[in-house]
Amino acid sequence: MARTAPLEFMRQVRQEASKVTWPTRKETIMSTVMVFIMVTFMALFFFFADQVLALGVRGILGLGG
Repeated sequence: MARTAPLEFMRQVRQEASKVTWPTRKETIMSTVMVFIMVTFMALFFFFADQVLALGVRGILGLGG
């Protein structure tokens, strides 16, 4: 495998980085909001699923009181 000189490597890195399409501020904010919404939804889902399963296990094992 051929080795690339450090300066040539840096030139190639800069050239490739210039091809990157960065998201706009609006896109970043929208993606962040969607992530928070999905995390909240999933947290609530797993909380209620856990409660239902715990209730079932307590009922089966007779530990429910």
